[in-house]
Amino acid sequence: MAYTSIIDWITGVYSQHGWADPIQANPYYPFGDAYNLPYDIGMKLWNIIGGAIAWLLDLLFPGNDVSTWLVCDMTNNIFALVLFMVLVFAIVFVACLISLWEERKVLGRGMDRRGTMIGMWGFLQCVADGLKTFMKDNVFSKKVDGMTYWWTVALIIGTSVLIDCMVPLSPRWFVVNYDAGLLIIMGLYALAPFFILVSGWSQNNKYSLIGGIRAAEMMISYEVPLLIIIATAALLAGSLNINDIVMAQTKHFWYVIPMFVGFVTFMICATAESERAPFDLAEAESELVEGWQTEYGGMKWGLIMLADYLRGACSCGIIVLLFFGGWNLPFMEWTYFLGDGIASFHQNFMWWFPAPELTFLLKAWLVFFVMIAIRLGTGRVRTDTILNLGWKVFMPLSILNLVIVLIFKLFIGGVF
Repeated sequence: MAYTSIIDWITGVYSQHGWADPIQANPYYPFGDAYNLPYDIGMKLWNIIGGAIAWLLDLLFPGNDVSTWLVCDMTNNIFALVLFMVLVFAIVFVACLISLWEERKVLGRGMDRRGTMIGMWGFLQCVADGLKTFMKDNVFSKKVDGMTYWWTVALIIGTSVLIDCMVPLSPRWFVVNYDAGLLIIMGLYALAPFFILVSGWSQNNKYSLIGGIRAAEMMISYEVPLLIIIATAALLAGSLNINDIVMAQTKHFWYVIPMFVGFVTFMICATAESERAPFDLAEAESELVEGWQTEYGGMKWGLIMLADYLRGACSCGIIVLLFFGGWNLPFMEWTYFLGDGIASFHQNFMWWFPAPELTFLLKAWLVFFVMIAIRLGTGRVRTDTILNLGWKVFMPLSILNLVIVLIFKLFIGGVF
């Protein structure tokens, strides 16, 4: 096909199927029959960028093969996936910065002060702190075990970013849609305490080692109740697929009602797993200098703090998905108003309005507000108290929650 204008280069790859349809037009579409909004945005961005570059190259060097390669199906798919990942991470990163800003403002008000005030409502303080840590020197002890010292912190940060990106914001905003999606997320989530233990050992520092051991203790104490409650929610919905769990709540009612005991237990256990106060024993600065983070400074420390907030945001997202209907409002499914699938784009421009995504994020920030209130109103818990709570309180409560759900399923099964 001969392209004569920049518009032809941008829309030429969709000349047979229509520019707005990524599923039908792209034989390499990676999400099956499910419409994926960030991928579609990435595809359209690359059509514009790649088409403009191809047009310019063809204008300078008529008939060259590079221009044709830039707009072929495979190239479009590769760069669409790259832009898809950049877009998903950008949204997760901004949402994490908003969580950090929320905590600073709420803690400030709780301490009878205004909190951070730099920039727009104090939001730029988060950006300034990030830039400050990136500008510091890369200093580390000569006595650390080099391989584990670097690899463990990289894995902690990497898994934290991955699990937060894997939490779906809506049925059209997701990275994976596996039937065992919850188990995959929780499996990656559970790796961080192990990495923290190895990282504490690698620093050749007694305070770091004690912090790593404390992290392992919390993992042992709180992972089991968390998994029991997740299995209970899956039992109630009849699936481990996140979308199925959300739709089951929309069809009936939010699971916080029959699983209130499980919600309270999950909330506290998730706070502990995120190493947030009052369960931040692994990095207790009043006892262990900075715990397992003692030998990490500058950019490394800044990225570790970002990973902590990413794990906290992931915990809030999982709570919203399991107990508060995910991206839907009570007894209302957003696709009823916005349409369902790419066909809705032609019939209803409101399909582009991010109502389900904003609903999910607002719920998650509300749950994070509760975590902040817990931090504000409680003191740090002792190590033996954490172990006793995990095994003697939350484990029985998670089993009690399972029994309650089984009773609901057996005697009021028609409701579900």
